[in-house]
Amino acid sequence: MSSEPEEPQLSKKAAKKEAAKLEKLRRRQEAAALASSASSLSVEEEDPYSSNYGDVTLPELKSCFQHDAGNWIRAVANLNWTQVRALTPEMKDKELLIRGRVHTTRPVSKNMAFLVVREKGFTVQCLVSTQSEGVSCQMVKFASGLSRESIVDVLGVVSVPENAIKGATQQVDVIVRKLYCVNKAVPTLPINIEDAARSDAEIETALQGGVQLPRVNQDTRLNFRVLDIRTPANQGIFRIQCQVSTIFREFLLSEDFVEIHTPKLIAGSSEGGSAVFKLDYKGQRACLAQSPQLHKQMTICGDFGRVFEIGPVFRAEDSYTHRHLCEFTGLDVEMEIKKNYFEVMDIVDRLFVTMFDSLNEKCQKELEAVGRQYPFDPLKYKPQTLRLTFEEGVQMLKEAGVEVDPLGDLNTEAERKLGQLVLEKYGTEFYILHRYPLAVRPFYTMPCYDNPLYSNSFDVFVRGNQQDQSFSRIMDLDLFLFHCMATFLSKFLLDIFLLQSLDMVSAFCVTDNLLLRFHVRILD
Repeated sequence: MSSEPEEPQLSKKAAKKEAAKLEKLRRRQEAAALASSASSLSVEEEDPYSSNYGDVTLPELKSCFQHDAGNWIRAVANLNWTQVRALTPEMKDKELLIRGRVHTTRPVSKNMAFLVVREKGFTVQCLVSTQSEGVSCQMVKFASGLSRESIVDVLGVVSVPENAIKGATQQVDVIVRKLYCVNKAVPTLPINIEDAARSDAEIETALQGGVQLPRVNQDTRLNFRVLDIRTPANQGIFRIQCQVSTIFREFLLSEDFVEIHTPKLIAGSSEGGSAVFKLDYKGQRACLAQSPQLHKQMTICGDFGRVFEIGPVFRAEDSYTHRHLCEFTGLDVEMEIKKNYFEVMDIVDRLFVTMFDSLNEKCQKELEAVGRQYPFDPLKYKPQTLRLTFEEGVQMLKEAGVEVDPLGDLNTEAERKLGQLVLEKYGTEFYILHRYPLAVRPFYTMPCYDNPLYSNSFDVFVRGNQQDQSFSRIMDLDLFLFHCMATFLSKFLLDIFLLQSLDMVSAFCVTDNLLLRFHVRILD
């Protein structure tokens, strides 16, 4: 008895290649269909509603405001554009004009088609139907033939459907009355925005169900970055970053800080602990600034009192981790203090809490967009930030069975464990740990007044990850020289530090891709 041989099962790699081939074939077929559709439009019978749709003409693109320049200029002459993100059910039956990119098209029949229009990461479903006034079959065909990522102007009326819309962010429909293509995209693009916006979880879930969804890899995203940044998540990230800078600036201005701008091309290293990018400047040695540290100290000694800067920082780091960046945007602060380094802690406390509150209030939709592609839980924090001493943190770890050196530093595992314990006990993921052992801080860190084994320093933690390292610098010359000798510093290093103001208190804070560096001075 014979049986047909079983087909060999494809490997995971081969299956991916086969899926990629099928996707390319689908795109070629889609492009051919669009081209065929576009060419057939010219041979259609005359359309009485032809002025309600079409491509924007070249004179109109040249900003010709004469009404005979084209149908588009007449249609939009007295209208203002409404942002897609502003469309809500409360706008039912309102006639409006929107502009965006064609995210997807879905022809239903020759009399009906759906468009999803995207603007700045927000999407709305648009219905083109011959049942609407001024819409013909040719207009439906024109809408169906629009290539993805083309820019269109849509004039229509807001409608609220009975069921929730799953394929768009806005829970309304726009019943299209007029439709104009402002800029037509090529039929086949190297990146499908819908594919680039998928989360890993969505791809894995589909794979378990036997469906191979295209995955856009990082190298492809970087090669076609202009397309990748159109995804809702990336749109949200850029806008959240903009808000962080705005909140930072507004908070410090309200605290009587002055914004400054320091050179980024300097003659030498501004921080001894970090590598620099070196370059030749007209025959002289130069480098990219690692920090505005020295220039900020000049402003404080120049009686500015409180200053800050938002600008690029360059570090020639060899490490390849998410904690190391060769270039990032630094949020730098320098200030005078009146009594003690706790004033720095107070500023850091209120600054972070203000940022968290403002982002939750002003960037709710952006955070949701980021969360759809990169899921995360909302941060748990308190209006008054929890402050623990290093000794209290060590005691919590010991009670949990984690042995740590009481006068040593915490390793990554201990920091994460402490973050978990703090969340369980205090219900917060954001806290400050202060009075670190003096031995694990730089030699110029000021010892505590009541115990020389500990220092006037603190770290800020978010979810068990260190975001900030701050400390008070020694301001007494004799004590400073004693610490230099005790740590066997070379005369060269000693000269460098003596060149800097000895009455400076220094601290710095690193928050993922944001650097907060504090240099403050004790006044007599």
